[in-house]
Amino acid sequence: MAVKAQTSPKNPPRQRAVDAALALAATWPWADITLDAIAREAGLSLADLSDLFEDKADILAAYGRMVDRQVLDNMGAAAPGADPHERLFDIFMERFDILNDNRAALLSILAGSIQDPKELVIAFPSLGRSMTWMAEAAGVDTTGMRGAVRIAGLGVIYLAALRVWKEDDSADMAKTMAALDRYLARAGQCAQTFGL
Repeated sequence: MAVKAQTSPKNPPRQRAVDAALALAATWPWADITLDAIAREAGLSLADLSDLFEDKADILAAYGRMVDRQVLDNMGAAAPGADPHERLFDIFMERFDILNDNRAALLSILAGSIQDPKELVIAFPSLGRSMTWMAEAAGVDTTGMRGAVRIAGLGVIYLAALRVWKEDDSADMAKTMAALDRYLARAGQCAQTFGL
């Protein structure tokens, strides 16, 4: 499943709305894009869009779930005995590779989210769910209090690497890879120190 802006009438309405939001965000500031504009771009009525999503943040959450699904499809489950550091590195880089398909739109959305703190607050539960699935795919235990700490730590690592990705326009994402490897190594050291 390609997560790309392509508002084909054959796509289900939810997919069309997400695609429309990405297509608009690629050319307009996210903060200026209305729900009505997304509905029109998707070939839906505003009433139909309201049946599918609560607001723009909900549309972004749906996109995040689509990215989660594509990462999980591409990476599968961790093999027994797989190194968690290497596995997480591969999973996060796969995620960034998928995000590159909609880079212009996502840069607009990130810039708009910084201007609207409400969107950042709303995004935290979605980030936690995504990190839970990424951790599970890496074979990292997500149960109990230790699991919650690990998921929170992965969220911090992902956001830090996302900041680097945002400025990394190289074809091979070398800066993003180097930063991610560094962040994961530090997290691994902290986990050993604190028994996580």
